[in-house]
Amino acid sequence: MTKAAGSIEKKPAYHGAPWEEAFGYAQAVQAGRTIYVSGQLSHDETGNFIGAAPVNSNGEILDSSNMELQMRITYENASKILAKLGATLDHVVEETIFVTDMAAAFAISGKVRKAAYATDRPACASTIVAISGLALPGQLVEISFTAVLPE
Repeated sequence: MTKAAGSIEKKPAYHGAPWEEAFGYAQAVQAGRTIYVSGQLSHDETGNFIGAAPVNSNGEILDSSNMELQMRITYENASKILAKLGATLDHVVEETIFVTDMAAAFAISGKVRKAAYATDRPACASTIVAISGLALPGQLVEISFTAVLPE
C-alpha cells in the first residue's frame, strides 16, 4: 500500500504490461474496500495484443468479427487483476464497456458477459458506449470496472 501525507491509502495492482510503465498507471487501485480497475483489453501475459481487427492504411477497422474473442479475453484479464487484490468478478458492482462497433458488440456481449460472470443475470450495473477508436490499432473493446470487497 502507498500513502502520502494527508492522502488516502491506496494499493495498486499491475499486469506487468509494457504500457503500464510507458503511460505511468496502475491496472487497478484498491482504496478501502473499493477497487477501481482501469480499462482492460485483450492481451496475453507479456502484453501482446490478441485478436486485433484488420485495419486499413488510415487505421480504420475493416472487420469487427474478433469482438467476441477480444471481449472474452478482456474479462479474463479483469479477473486476473481483481484476483491480485483478493477480488473476483462477483465483487464487481459496475462496468463500462467501450466498443468501436455497437452492432457487433450487441450481437455477442450478452453471451460473453453471462459466461464471464457465470450467471444469466450479472449483478452489476453496466453501461456500453460506442466510440470512434481505442488505444491500439484493431482494438474493438475496452472495459473498466468498479468492485467492492465485503466488510
